[in-house]
Amino acid sequence: MFQSFFPKPKLFFSSFAIWTLLAILIWYLAGAQMGAALGFQPMPEDAEPIINLSFFITTDYLWFYLYAAAWAAVFGLFWEYYAKDHPWRHWAIWGSYFIIFTTYFDVQVSVLLNNWRRPFGDLLQNALTGKPGITEWDFYSLMITFWSIAFLNVAVFVVVRFFVSHYVFRWRSAMNNYYMSKWQKVRHIEGASQRVQEDTMRFATTFEGLGVSLIDAVMNLVAFLPILFVLSKYVTDLPIIGQIPHSLFWLALVWSVFGTGLLALVGIKLPGLEFRNQRVEAAYRKELVYGEDHADRAQPLTVAELFSNVRKNYFRLYFHYTYFNLARSFYNQADALFLIFMLVPTIVAVKITYGIYQQIATAFGQVSNSFQYLVNVWPTIVELLSIYKRLRTFEAAIDNEALPEIDQKYLEREQQFGEIEANKH
Repeated sequence: MFQSFFPKPKLFFSSFAIWTLLAILIWYLAGAQMGAALGFQPMPEDAEPIINLSFFITTDYLWFYLYAAAWAAVFGLFWEYYAKDHPWRHWAIWGSYFIIFTTYFDVQVSVLLNNWRRPFGDLLQNALTGKPGITEWDFYSLMITFWSIAFLNVAVFVVVRFFVSHYVFRWRSAMNNYYMSKWQKVRHIEGASQRVQEDTMRFATTFEGLGVSLIDAVMNLVAFLPILFVLSKYVTDLPIIGQIPHSLFWLALVWSVFGTGLLALVGIKLPGLEFRNQRVEAAYRKELVYGEDHADRAQPLTVAELFSNVRKNYFRLYFHYTYFNLARSFYNQADALFLIFMLVPTIVAVKITYGIYQQIATAFGQVSNSFQYLVNVWPTIVELLSIYKRLRTFEAAIDNEALPEIDQKYLEREQQFGEIEANKH
């Protein structure tokens, strides 16, 4: 699945993680000083947030992208040389970096929109309370600014999705080419054709959604955590808890970890059941296909046994999904009011304006959703794990490893059928 597209996957991903963490560490320890030495003076901490497209040409923004591009170039050129014989290295290295950088840029657009929400929210509040001096143009000018940001957001989204679709299809092509080169070793595995055609397609498509959403979650944390730290100065008292420093950050962290742990615990059995579900469905379908060409296949007793396995597994899935969906629904309903509940003392004490509340709600939502990544995508992860197990079984045959028990039983049944056919002749 991975070695067909990425050069030496374990080394590639581990070195990428170490290289990225090193870049982040140096950035936070000495990034500002290095930028100032190169002429990129940081903006003053007390400067008003920028709410228009000039946000993207500030010295802070330009220096960050120059710094990140330099680290990416060194890593990419090293792997270009080290894995020069790998046919998909260009897509694996530079395609991955393009997705990461454009996703981060899209997150920065969201940060800019969050900056815009405070002046617009305060203007709306002042207008509704009858404050003098507010004109129609005040609203129109802010709306024009919003439209310029929104158009940029749409353009980036379309470009990213277009590129990611091509990126994922290249990955599927790499898997297809690799498996077909080993076809003689795996063609006797149950559902071999389905695994090459359908499972590679489903794996690539599912990984596309999960991968992009994971990158987006990480980038949102990088972008919105500092904002949440700054906004925490407005929230000094929490119900029951009282005063804690950086309260909004800790609320987002604790609440999200609780939700993730809860759903991971109640959904722990689902990946195995989904995997077995695909296996029993494939075994049932394969027997029916054989029955189309051979009169002694798909006999009533055999079909009844195979369909009984299908029914039994589905009923187990229904049971386990019942309490999983119950826990997930209760958590989502509680999540809808969690932030407002925690802000009640701040709101009653009139410590924030409507514009600041809008900023807090957006930043908290972005950070909370990023921390809740597993909560939001757990059903998709379950599906991906089941596909992964099927393809991993496929690769076990390629590497001459022991097959799972269900595959061994299938091969034994096929061997028995082959012996019967041979005795007939």
